[in-house]
Amino acid sequence: MEGSTRTVAGQSHRLGSGGQIDRNAPLNFTFDGKTMTGFAGDTLASALVANGVRLVGRSFKYHRPRGILTAGPEEPNALVELRTGARREANTRATTAELYDGLVAQSQNRWPSLRNDLMSVNSLFSPIFVAGFYYKTFMWPAKFWEALYEPAIRRAAGLGKTAGIADPDHYDKAWAHCDVLVVGGGATGLAAALAAGRAGARVIICDDDSRLGGRLLSDGGEIDGIDALDWLQGAIAELSSLPNVRIMTRTAVFGVYDGGDFGVLERVNDHLPQPPEHQVRQRLWRISAKRSIVGAGAIERPIVFPGNDRPAVMMASAVRTYVNRFAALPGKRIALFVNNDDGWSTVDAIRRAGAEVAAVIDPRGKAAVGDYSGVRVVQGVVSDVGGGVDGVSSVTVNGAGGIQKIEADCLAMSGGWNPNLALSCFHRGKPAWRDDIAAFVPANAPTGMTMAGAANGDLSLGACLRTGHAAGAMAAAEAGAKGKAGNAAKASDEAFAIKPLWHVQVKGKAFVDFQHDVTASDVQLAQREGFESVEHLKRYTTLGMATDQGKTSNVTGLAIMADAVGRSIADTGTTVYRPPYAPVAIGALAGHNRDENFHATRLTPSHHWAAERGAVFVDTGLWKRAQWFPLPGETDWLQSVTREVLAVRNGVGFCDVSTLGKVDVRGADAGTFLDRVYINAFASLAVGKARYGLMLREDGIVMDDGTTSRLAEDHYLMTTTTAKAGPVMQHLEFCRQVLWPELDVQLSSATDQWAQFSIAGPRTRDLLQALVDPSEDMSNEGFPFMGVRTVKLRGGMDARLFRISFSGEMAFEIAVPARYGGAMARNLMIAGEPFGVTPYGTEALGVMRIEKGHVAGPELNGTTTAGDLGLGKMASKKKDFIGRVLSQREALTAPDRQVVVGIRPLDKARRLRSGAHIIPKGGIPGPETDQGYVTSVCFSPTQNQWLGLGLVSHGAERHGEIVKAHDPLRNETYDVELCSPVFYDPEGVRQRA
Repeated sequence: MEGSTRTVAGQSHRLGSGGQIDRNAPLNFTFDGKTMTGFAGDTLASALVANGVRLVGRSFKYHRPRGILTAGPEEPNALVELRTGARREANTRATTAELYDGLVAQSQNRWPSLRNDLMSVNSLFSPIFVAGFYYKTFMWPAKFWEALYEPAIRRAAGLGKTAGIADPDHYDKAWAHCDVLVVGGGATGLAAALAAGRAGARVIICDDDSRLGGRLLSDGGEIDGIDALDWLQGAIAELSSLPNVRIMTRTAVFGVYDGGDFGVLERVNDHLPQPPEHQVRQRLWRISAKRSIVGAGAIERPIVFPGNDRPAVMMASAVRTYVNRFAALPGKRIALFVNNDDGWSTVDAIRRAGAEVAAVIDPRGKAAVGDYSGVRVVQGVVSDVGGGVDGVSSVTVNGAGGIQKIEADCLAMSGGWNPNLALSCFHRGKPAWRDDIAAFVPANAPTGMTMAGAANGDLSLGACLRTGHAAGAMAAAEAGAKGKAGNAAKASDEAFAIKPLWHVQVKGKAFVDFQHDVTASDVQLAQREGFESVEHLKRYTTLGMATDQGKTSNVTGLAIMADAVGRSIADTGTTVYRPPYAPVAIGALAGHNRDENFHATRLTPSHHWAAERGAVFVDTGLWKRAQWFPLPGETDWLQSVTREVLAVRNGVGFCDVSTLGKVDVRGADAGTFLDRVYINAFASLAVGKARYGLMLREDGIVMDDGTTSRLAEDHYLMTTTTAKAGPVMQHLEFCRQVLWPELDVQLSSATDQWAQFSIAGPRTRDLLQALVDPSEDMSNEGFPFMGVRTVKLRGGMDARLFRISFSGEMAFEIAVPARYGGAMARNLMIAGEPFGVTPYGTEALGVMRIEKGHVAGPELNGTTTAGDLGLGKMASKKKDFIGRVLSQREALTAPDRQVVVGIRPLDKARRLRSGAHIIPKGGIPGPETDQGYVTSVCFSPTQNQWLGLGLVSHGAERHGEIVKAHDPLRNETYDVELCSPVFYDPEGVRQRA
């Protein structure tokens, strides 16, 4: 790339030519409210560099000024908030955020402004905020912890701010299958994909950048005798032409899982202000691959020395990227501090861009192979960096000739390269140390995975092409492809010599982890305090625990620890990576399963009819049920519910109860089977009759209740509670298949087969007579309480009719095939209009069941027995049933058990609260005086006050006793009376009318 220091108007550090940006497509953006310009092809970071912006953020602990360090996803410093409003996203790496017109970015973790951050006062307290300070400070006085220390720490925690409002974007999930998955679109990945694709394998190649090329886009070179960028275009064209190859850019492979499955995030529209209509922002892929090749390259590591965190101190490879790919010049006079030959290649990029190389500081004291004539070479190390929030002004060098200061406005450093081996560690594979490159390399990669190129420690371009091609050919063959992989592309093997240099040990803050402000002295302190294990070091100092997960800091920190303990790096060991490798939005993990679609939704057969009438719906498990039906002029839920209850008590109403579980039990032994699962008898139940039943778990605790009807000698219909429909069905199948396989009984769930409505109230019979055929006898004698039969409706269709009451009123439940549910609801309204029929919801249903003393979910809470519920006398003494023996354990029959009672406040205006604890009058609330609690409450229109049910010790013996209800959440205590749980029609006259 040939550039020029001639700059673009408004972009003080943009080269006048070169780069892979589109100068015909200018883009406006703002950073901290200041409008700037960039070009299509820029990242936010490259555009900031082109505009001469040095200060982009503040560190976490000390709030030190920080600039852009890298040019990729390993960036620890340049974290910003992107976008505004509901789409604001914190902790976004400026180095990976593609520039678009109108982009809005804000720096974060500063107050009141980036340049004048008052929290930078933390640096003055750095002697306190050392490694493990949170284990050593804030201990005294103890009462200050909740009053001062914890609130202050929580306010200081975090970096950016979330939007705090619902995400307006949509996300998707998808599956993909392939023979060979190639991770990384650089030279290695391209060579692998070409080889596997030519051989006929189904190939997916993923790269998290917006385009393929990897370091070829930044470093160029020559491949097969032509310019590397020209070869790149040819390789992309060939891959695009192969029907068996899929190219996925803007796509990060973040996890490796069992069976060759990979977690992959595609940023579908993150490069736009917002996704186009009907398109998703991101897509989470689960890719299943027979073989995988990881050619994810390597990450350049910094050198630890005082001032290495100052803005405009950058990685040497990042300088090359900004100059060669983005035509953005990080400085006009750039110094280099390197310990390896690769770092020297930055000299060429700087000189071609027309900038000045201030000096190359290399502890080896000699230039790398190449033409570096005219370059000032200083043997030594950087011991300090001068400057301020605006960047570098000078570099202090300790060398053979003493201490000298070199004027420079940018410092490029290179401490070597760490293979990007994270994906090889996700199955707990431990890396191995290689002295020749002074880095860890992959070992024990997951089954079917091949590491290649720089990710495997082969750092030259020629080696990347060779190993990538070999890996692609082998993977294709192992996956069953029979074609020829062709020949590998050729390039030179650049020399890579390195003299390890981890830490310049002079006075001053030298940073290892830039984001978390972990210094070399923190690592050494951890060693002195006994935290020598790499895992202890990580947690004690927070090394590698920032948002970058230690991509630039881990190995350097481990090397400093190794030096402190006097062991080799190989013997000291290393931590390993865990998924996700890159940040994944929670929305992408959720996909479509959010808001209303968080889980599967089941609609009752009358749902759309209820919605037309303005019903308010409530989630009951997966079901949407009508909670109440507000009318114009009603201002709150209680007003609507009270009206519905009184309408049923004084006239007639109906409610959709289709959600109750329904199980068809058939076979010659159906009655015997039910006798064994219920505590009461069903084999003796007459055909055409229903009976209330209670079933226990094996431990004697109540599992569920409901009615079971005998439709024929060998056919029963069981109903369950809505919540337990699934578990009861599983329980019954276990009993049938495992416990009693010899019984002739078949089970099938019929819940979704029927639409069922409860019709209740003193005028129920009037409504039904208008609905059913006139030949049907609906009298009390012709259709007694707990009767069941099939009836013919006036339209000629058959329906099942059950005389069952949950409300305490005369009531029937009518069932028709589910597809007729909406029509049935409309016909009930038509037939019942002369009688003032009122649809009611689950709230009114709950009020009436509490008034009648019927137990439900709050009482069937997984700890109660039949005796606790007042149903102990139902248990048959003539047969065995599940739970019978264990229900007789001493603890379950103790006289002081909490049993169901009614509870009513003495003050009729007092609102009773569910969860309030029952304590004796005069008692002090506490565990010693706690005698039970309120399980269910309602406002009773018939009693004109709040009342409820509760579980209270010795409750059955204490009717009429005055006790206290204590609500600790609201700090309320008031008098209540314990009474019979049946508040309404205790003789049952109305339901049998």
